[in-house]
Amino acid sequence: MTEPAGDSTAHVPLFDLTTEPWIGVLKCDGLQEELSLRQVFAQAAEVRRLAGDLPTQEFALLRLLLAIAHDALDGPRDVESWGELWADPRCFAPVGAYLDTHRERFDLFHPAAPFFQTAGLRTAKDEVSSLNRIVADVPNGEPFFTARMPTVERLTFAEAARWVVHAHAYDTSGIKSGAVGDDRVKGGKVYPLGTGWAGGLGGVFAEGDTLRETLLLNLVAADTDALEFAADDRPAWRREPCPPGGSERTPTGLRDLYTWQSRRLRLHHDEDAVTGVVLGYGDPLASRNMHRREPMTAWRRSLAQEKKLRQSPVYLPREHDPARSAWRGIASLVADRSDTDTVQGAEAAAYLRPRLLEWIARLVTEGELPRGFLIRARIVGAKYGTQQSVIDEVVDDQLAMPVVLLHRQDRTCARQAIGAAEDADLAVRALGDLATDLARAAGTEGEGARSAARELGFTALENPYRTWIAALADAGDPFEGRRRWQRDVHGIVDGLGDRLIAQAGDAAWQGRTVTDKKGALWLNAGLADKWFRGRLAKALGRPSEFGERDDAGTPLSGPPGRHESDPSATDPKVPA
Repeated sequence: MTEPAGDSTAHVPLFDLTTEPWIGVLKCDGLQEELSLRQVFAQAAEVRRLAGDLPTQEFALLRLLLAIAHDALDGPRDVESWGELWADPRCFAPVGAYLDTHRERFDLFHPAAPFFQTAGLRTAKDEVSSLNRIVADVPNGEPFFTARMPTVERLTFAEAARWVVHAHAYDTSGIKSGAVGDDRVKGGKVYPLGTGWAGGLGGVFAEGDTLRETLLLNLVAADTDALEFAADDRPAWRREPCPPGGSERTPTGLRDLYTWQSRRLRLHHDEDAVTGVVLGYGDPLASRNMHRREPMTAWRRSLAQEKKLRQSPVYLPREHDPARSAWRGIASLVADRSDTDTVQGAEAAAYLRPRLLEWIARLVTEGELPRGFLIRARIVGAKYGTQQSVIDEVVDDQLAMPVVLLHRQDRTCARQAIGAAEDADLAVRALGDLATDLARAAGTEGEGARSAARELGFTALENPYRTWIAALADAGDPFEGRRRWQRDVHGIVDGLGDRLIAQAGDAAWQGRTVTDKKGALWLNAGLADKWFRGRLAKALGRPSEFGERDDAGTPLSGPPGRHESDPSATDPKVPA
């Protein structure tokens, strides 16, 4: 498909993102399709979710759709106007006319303002890079599990459009070719300026049963106290096309931030496909103290940065740990300031939950969402390696939970949910200590055994916790629910301990003399078993005590004592 551009003899392929299918979706009937921007909004109630090439691509595309929705609806202004959108099946009807108005800026190959690109972008030597530079699912150095081995030579226009959006959000750092007109170029190169904006976040969004619900749940009202908006907030396509180089400025609001031009790109193509790319740095954006602008990540207070900058507080995004499932980090999602400790006795909280979930907490507190409404907190992120020049891992997890956990005034369910995750952590710690003690008794290395046992424990508890928390709002008394959870955890981990002991082998049952700072003692599987039962009881209570606990879940009879020969009873360096 072609359309004239410039003089009558010049033709460029036309790919209008408002009408051409390019966004992958999973429909509610289970079919996967590609839809245009117009179709995505028109069919949002029939779409289950976005389905990108990578989870990070889904996150970047969702933010693009949210920017369109915010701008097309010019809101929502407040909770009441949000409620009107939630109740209106045709709430996204204005998006069609909006896309018509700005259609020219959604042309992937527009001669003067190509979508999310810089027209005429070039290096001094007119170098054109491989598409590997923007396609993030091409492994670096290990091309064994990819359909794109070893390079990407051509992309369809739809694929290229998705990867352009992804590059602005998650492109790697490292040295890049300098563009003509960029005053940051030194010796033909621009030195590292960091990843794309979303690459530094521990991405979080609320996922509903349909894409319509997902878009609305993440559509934060402009009167949200925790976030800063400017009256002239607008997305990239309502700004002047980006020149080569970058500009030092601060985002004006969500529409600006969700379409932040962190890179300068120009696609090279023929009549049928994209064949190469020019890629350079765009507008830099520091993540320090952006918690009043960026809603889709949790935040941690950085004492090191406070000391370095001589200012307080300093908050940085709380990135995801690929080794830690979402349910184990539930405190970062649902805990508010009243649930977290301050740092060094100061008034500022050590952690802040995502402002997006603060917004949903407001919807719950003000009655716009019913108490039993179930949402999925979806976490998405990238883990970079080698000075952020490659993506090592992509994090994608979710946790279904009742919105009552986010209620601002009634924190009972949230605190029991956080406590239940801590119960699991303590129980798995006891299992890891057992594995270490059995290894010591057998005269083998204990760290590997501990890691394997902890992985075994968390795997065994993951599905039970997810089931338990999803039903927490309907379970009646949350304190009693917590006690039932502790009983279940005790049973599961106790059984895993039995398995480890049964598999310990003759050397562990025979035992050996081990030495620590308190002296020598004879350690065998029997003593390791006794210590394990004591540690598990200390963490969760003994089975006979599960009905005798206070409102915090603590056994009323107090923690059981330890065997006098348990080194953890006297040596604080031995895990208890």
